[in-house]
Amino acid sequence: MKDTSMKIIIAPDSFKGSLTAREAAEAMQEGILRALPDAQCVLVPMADGGEGTVQSLVDATGGQFITARVTNPLGIKVDARYGILGDGTTAVIEMAAASGIQFVTEETRNPLITTTYGTGELIKDALDHGVQHIIVGLGGSATNDAGAGMAQALGVRLLDAADNDLPFGGVALSKLARIDVAQMDPRLADVEITLASDVTNPLVGEHGASAVFGPQKGATPGMILMLDEALSHFADVVKVCRNRDIAQIPGAGAAGGLGAGFLAFTDAHMQAGVKIVTKATGLQEKARDCDYCFTGEGGIDSQTRFGKTPMGVVQAVKDVSESARVIALAGQVADDASQLYDVGFDAIFSIVPRTMTVPEAIETAYENLANTAENIARLLA
Repeated sequence: MKDTSMKIIIAPDSFKGSLTAREAAEAMQEGILRALPDAQCVLVPMADGGEGTVQSLVDATGGQFITARVTNPLGIKVDARYGILGDGTTAVIEMAAASGIQFVTEETRNPLITTTYGTGELIKDALDHGVQHIIVGLGGSATNDAGAGMAQALGVRLLDAADNDLPFGGVALSKLARIDVAQMDPRLADVEITLASDVTNPLVGEHGASAVFGPQKGATPGMILMLDEALSHFADVVKVCRNRDIAQIPGAGAAGGLGAGFLAFTDAHMQAGVKIVTKATGLQEKARDCDYCFTGEGGIDSQTRFGKTPMGVVQAVKDVSESARVIALAGQVADDASQLYDVGFDAIFSIVPRTMTVPEAIETAYENLANTAENIARLLA
């Protein structure tokens, strides 16, 4: 007998500060099944390449978390976590786990000296686990070293005119004279590296890593000038020693120029974060012949169309199931969110049932999300 139960894909991002993507999906499922107990719910926790991507992909694929001892941006040893997906061959790393801005304070942040060395150590640990593909989320960095520290952790020697190894930090790159890759980890040549980033900034110039992102990391106008000159010099030396022109590649400026570091020393390629997550979770395969899709995140507005998770979900689902209806739920729905109806969203709901404080909304997010999903499902029934 043919199964006539309704097939519903549940593919939210995290509700920042309250629910992980997995928890949000479970809340939606709980509410839906109250009204539609025979519904076939398929949970696909999502992300857009930023914070929460490791959690979402591990959850969605039945993977595992790995903890490694690494060097934080200030050179202090800390524990950092990354994931290996359910296929056992794909690692997913958020650079912020090792090199993020959470490791510095107002007093200690200094983009002249912070390093991405710990991100390189995470990559090395993933290689030690035999992975064949590494996804790296670029964002939330405390660094502005063009990925120099990452490269050093993987065996690249950055040398000054006296053949001394450069110290950590972006400003040290002004002294770079020569690059020696003889000891670079040979396994990098056999591993696919995908960089998840929606940033299109180049490495240098007025729209580059130092000028645009330096101030939020504590860079003064003087520091910005020093860092931009140092990164420009780094790009010049890379062009001579590596025959790669990285200065103006869109996205090279992501995560304090970490994108440029990957492009200089590996065959990494960049891709929009939500597209990477869509592929890794198998969302499209799971969404074939679905009737409805529930998605969402903490806030939805007109900007959601530009690379945010719900937009990626809409595109992925409707590519394989044109008749499917996509319903978005959010803690906060902006007045201009109605513009999203023109790009594929079928309905958008706020989960907040009444006037409440932000702390109260965060505390009751699971209950509110489940109740809203139930009310929607009762209409569908």
